[in-house]
Amino acid sequence: MAKKGNRIQVILECTEHKETGLPGMSRYITTKNRKNTTARIELRKYNSFLKKVTLHKEIK
Repeated sequence: MAKKGNRIQVILECTEHKETGLPGMSRYITTKNRKNTTARIELRKYNSFLKKVTLHKEIK
């Protein structure tokens, strides 16, 4: 039987786009190590709707 891994997939969602109320949503899927990074991650990623780099936070 295979061991259960520590890496899980998480979804990152743009925080600035949420506040503007524009249609659509910028989301990215990435992986993180559950044991090393227990807190939610925040990364600066490109938002194609706003055409600039914005802060993306992990959602559940």
